[in-house]
Amino acid sequence: MSLESREMREVYTEQLMDLAEKDERIVLVEADLMRAAKSLTFQERFPERTVDVGVAEANMVGVAAGLSAFGKIPFTHSFTSFATRRCFDQITISVAYAGLNVKIMGSDPGVAAELNGGTHMSFEDVGIMRNIPDMVIFEPVDNEQLTQAMPYIVKHIGPVYIRLFRKKTEKIFDEGYTFNWCKADTLQEGSDATIIATGLMVKNALLAAKNLEAEGIRVRVLNIHTVKPIDQHAIIKAAEETGAIVTAENHNIINGLGSAVAEVLIENHPVPMKRIGVRDHFGEVGKMDFLMEKYQMTPEAIAEAVKDVLQMKHKYQQTRRHIS
Repeated sequence: MSLESREMREVYTEQLMDLAEKDERIVLVEADLMRAAKSLTFQERFPERTVDVGVAEANMVGVAAGLSAFGKIPFTHSFTSFATRRCFDQITISVAYAGLNVKIMGSDPGVAAELNGGTHMSFEDVGIMRNIPDMVIFEPVDNEQLTQAMPYIVKHIGPVYIRLFRKKTEKIFDEGYTFNWCKADTLQEGSDATIIATGLMVKNALLAAKNLEAEGIRVRVLNIHTVKPIDQHAIIKAAEETGAIVTAENHNIINGLGSAVAEVLIENHPVPMKRIGVRDHFGEVGKMDFLMEKYQMTPEAIAEAVKDVLQMKHKYQQTRRHIS
């Protein structure tokens, strides 16, 4: 079966099992969602290296921290809302503050929670994890990137938060792709503006760029798979070369990708910028297409934001010419 025809949770678990065959330190700590994560196959192959703590996410993190303290590399899992906000203190103190090596997988980020509704729909998990020192935040855009990234996640010493879409996703990369840890991927070149996107929003960013090209607007598209640490060099280069930025994320625009990009720009090379994402709302029940339309996360919304920043860019350039 081809890689792109698989669900991301299947690819994640298979990669984890392959890595566990080579490294006996890898263990799995779950919170009663093994069926949802399709990680029961890991338990079947490595029953002595699997712990299911039940519906007790904070305890899951505590158990993982203890295992890490004795040299193991634990991978935990729950839905993003429970993997992060429910056990924020345990992740901060028991894992990060203690300098332990725990990998935290959160599934169904943002609108991907769909019919599970507002209680399961995390628009704040990236913001929560960004505030924890030394936390790496990784969100793969497709199965090829996830496959290539997993060995790096195991090799990295320290906590990593993996923000994972569970189901089938759009293919962005083929087998010729080479993953670069913590480096942005340039998916399309352009000189008028740059769209910086992550996760599910990368597909919408590429569609927006395609539609804008039909109007004579050439847009660079960057995929940010690691929101923290963020690839500052790629962001500054995009600002210098295109002069306008739009970010697109499946998260609250507060303290997510857009905020991280804005922090880089304001300290290095300020340019006109707009953020596409959830504008400070709680989630609700709905299919992804409905929710993306409701929260203005569609390719059309991204394209309109690009036109807005282009107007701001041209006004800024005119002002500079007038002053000089």
